[in-house]
Amino acid sequence: MNIAGLRVRITIQKNTTVTDQYGNHTSAWTDYFSCWATAVSSGKSAEETQNAATTQEADRLDFTLRWSSETAAVDSKHYRFLLDGRIYNILSIDEMGFRHNSWKFHTGLTER
Repeated sequence: MNIAGLRVRITIQKNTTVTDQYGNHTSAWTDYFSCWATAVSSGKSAEETQNAATTQEADRLDFTLRWSSETAAVDSKHYRFLLDGRIYNILSIDEMGFRHNSWKFHTGLTER
């Protein structure tokens, strides 16, 4: 793994259940972990969608992170990434040869 390539600071957020003052349970995103990563366009951005008579290109990135106990807990259902104020949902996870050196997360940009 090329450590010099880890030049993008990302924040991993976790989806948790929060109880408000009235006892209602709501879903909220909280910051879980912040680390350095490599962000590379996945090459799948040629995918387009039609929305309200306009064509929008899908923005996809692959994030490569060093393996750690914090990143080992990340899954695609309960976590997401923040990069420069943009939210990326995790589409799939690659363990990079099962060597516990690095993780590759395939992500897609979400609309707010």
